[in-house]
Amino acid sequence: MSQDPDRPGTSEGKSGESKDNQQDNLDNSEQSVRKKIRQNTPSPSRDNTPQASPPQFVSVEELMETAKGVTNMVLAHEIVVNGDFQIKPAELPENSLERRVRDIVHKAFWDCLETQLKEGPPSYDHAVKLVGEIKETLLSFLLPGHTRLRNQITEALDLELIKQEAENGALDISKLAEFIIGMMGTLCAPARDEEIKKLKDIHEIVPLFRAIFSVLDLMKMDMANFAVTSIRPHLMQQSVEYERKKFQELYEKQPNSLDFVTEWLQEAMDDLRSRVVPAIDDGVTSTSKAPVLCPVAVQNHAYLKLLKWDHQQKPFPETVLMDQSRFQEMQLELDQLILTGAILLVTYNAAGTALSGLPAFTTNLKMVIRVLLTGLHLPSSSLSEALAVISEKICAEVNSCLSQHGFTPFTLEKETELKGQIQAVANPDNTICKLIDTRIQSFLESYLASGHQKSFPVIPGGLGPIQKELEEMAVKYVRLVDYNRLVFSPYYDAVLSKVLNKESS
Repeated sequence: MSQDPDRPGTSEGKSGESKDNQQDNLDNSEQSVRKKIRQNTPSPSRDNTPQASPPQFVSVEELMETAKGVTNMVLAHEIVVNGDFQIKPAELPENSLERRVRDIVHKAFWDCLETQLKEGPPSYDHAVKLVGEIKETLLSFLLPGHTRLRNQITEALDLELIKQEAENGALDISKLAEFIIGMMGTLCAPARDEEIKKLKDIHEIVPLFRAIFSVLDLMKMDMANFAVTSIRPHLMQQSVEYERKKFQELYEKQPNSLDFVTEWLQEAMDDLRSRVVPAIDDGVTSTSKAPVLCPVAVQNHAYLKLLKWDHQQKPFPETVLMDQSRFQEMQLELDQLILTGAILLVTYNAAGTALSGLPAFTTNLKMVIRVLLTGLHLPSSSLSEALAVISEKICAEVNSCLSQHGFTPFTLEKETELKGQIQAVANPDNTICKLIDTRIQSFLESYLASGHQKSFPVIPGGLGPIQKELEEMAVKYVRLVDYNRLVFSPYYDAVLSKVLNKESS
């Protein structure tokens, strides 16, 4: 947990806080991964589940080392995969016990400081300690070559001299605060200039110190995020081997860590084989062996299945567990893309050639559909209600565009027909939705198989209006798949080889 703006800490805590902030912001991610691993660990009592390996007894030290390995692997993976990864200060829930206790303790500290400063003569014991913490924090922002700034901070914030001045009643704490604010302005990122400016308008000592610590916490976040950005190119070069090594360590301590991967690949293999039409000779089905499948094709199909995953009923494969939330987001994006494509297809079929070749009109319709489909994954939302509103809006937009271009608007009968076709998209068995879905899957599968070294595959018919969105999603999807394949391909090859050998025997 990052330091609260109002919370003072020891110098020791301040010096290691960037590291602590980074670790604390990973707690939720780490706990989520551990929880998923526990939930996804098979039990011998489950039906149709491979038997788990015999229990192995491990020491507390080994357990802690494994947990640390999981944490480090999650962090490295998040930095590499998520280009927008940033460390942010943790916020305690409103009215939570932790927050109330923290607020009470902090208020007591600052009240104590204010009382000391109002004594006659003032006592600066706590104030000097805070100056020491500020000094350590400012020094932590410096690079090895910042010799001049280091000397300035060390000289201006000489704690021994400050203590002597305090004892002799000669301490000018306002002058110290002015130097601190000036140095913060020199070291902070441009985005913090406004916060630094606000500090100069605070004249009460206690509120000023509280505000200084608040801005210093923001500067620590900036420094930590700068470090993340700096190490990302170097980390990407080594992250594949690092993640594979960490997973191997986890696998050695938990040998059943590939059980769900095995099920996942087996299902993909069975799906592909079910697609193969048996050879027909004179009306008699051939009894030849099952077709031999390419391991790469099996893996590609397995990755496509992640976009249709039932996250509530089926455990996610262990090797893609850290990216489960990303695949869920892409699954929601894909569902919305299917609906958008189906709605646009029936709209243009109804309008005929009158509205073809109008990119601005297509863009406007897509924006309307996207806005009205927002939040569709929430339990409180209703697809039927959303489509009813969309159908009304689409008909209004179509009639308006037809009138602008000199065409006759839809009759009431044709409007009713179009609205019915749009609202029929809510049916899971809707033919148009199935068609759009199949063609999108075909496009993604072709893109995976092509190695995406050249241009995109040809967009299947009917997907032209959503081509831009489909290609953008394909890039994100394939980038995630490729990285996962780089890390875990040796495990996939071993699993597929084992499955194929078992079947052949």
